[in-house]
Amino acid sequence: MNFRVARALAAGAVALLCAGCAMLASGPNVPAAEAFDILGRVLASSEGRAFSANFRWRHGALDNEIWLMSPVGQTLAYIAADAKGATLTTADQQEYRALSVEGLTRQALGWPLPLAQLQHWIRGGTVPGSAIAALTRDAHGRLSLLEQEGWHIRYTYPEPGDGLLPRQLELTQGGQRIRMVVDEWRAQEGG
Repeated sequence: MNFRVARALAAGAVALLCAGCAMLASGPNVPAAEAFDILGRVLASSEGRAFSANFRWRHGALDNEIWLMSPVGQTLAYIAADAKGATLTTADQQEYRALSVEGLTRQALGWPLPLAQLQHWIRGGTVPGSAIAALTRDAHGRLSLLEQEGWHIRYTYPEPGDGLLPRQLELTQGGQRIRMVVDEWRAQEGG
């Protein structure tokens, strides 16, 4: 695979990961979700292109950091976002800036993602103040299916009693598909 293709795939995967880290890009109507720090994997596809990577997403009250990593743990890209804007730094130290992570995502992919919403969806919740088109809960009261803001989200959880946080989310909207697998929820202090 040539370097340009690899870099484009990495940028696309980073942008897909950014789906959740743009609470700052959402405007004042969407409050921030609780702070969290997760490790996982993402697979996303749109228009015949697919991206996959490991990730770490640290979401705080005022900022977000996302590391996109290869299967052996090498950082392919790093995103930092706060009230001042967003920066994406690639493995070869190229830096891209925008006023928001949403701006970076649009630059890299050319289409919008559920940026501010994913910070709520990843925790098995709904976006406060946003209309819900459909909602189904499992026998334990956890979201199993959600349709909100034009996205269809299907949840998978660990065995009952292993916690209430989702293990996997499958998001679809039109031809866009994102699957996120959470391997570890880590304690997040402050935020």
